[in-house]
Amino acid sequence: MELWVSLASLLRSYTAAHGLNGQRQATVELGEERITVRQGDSWLDLKRNGAQIIWTHNDGRSGMLEMTEAGRLRGVDPISQNREMGHQESETGEEEMDMAAEAWARELMR
Repeated sequence: MELWVSLASLLRSYTAAHGLNGQRQATVELGEERITVRQGDSWLDLKRNGAQIIWTHNDGRSGMLEMTEAGRLRGVDPISQNREMGHQESETGEEEMDMAAEAWARELMR
């Protein structure tokens, strides 16, 4: 649960940073099993089931990630899913949670 709260916090921070120049603001709603980020007509929905996270973007893209104990996100199909969101994954198919949050925030705040 602590990593889940951390992910929501990272999304809040990065959306705020990306919104400064355009004076846009995103809302981040946190629940035990769901994080929803909205900015204008754009949104990102993250649903958690244990360590698995299913993400859905308003344009229809979606994917599945797994949260590791080290606080990293591992793509279930890292080649197709992480590249779709513009994420830069490591050779292990994992990326730091803050890098994923920053990529999602950048995408939403365009």
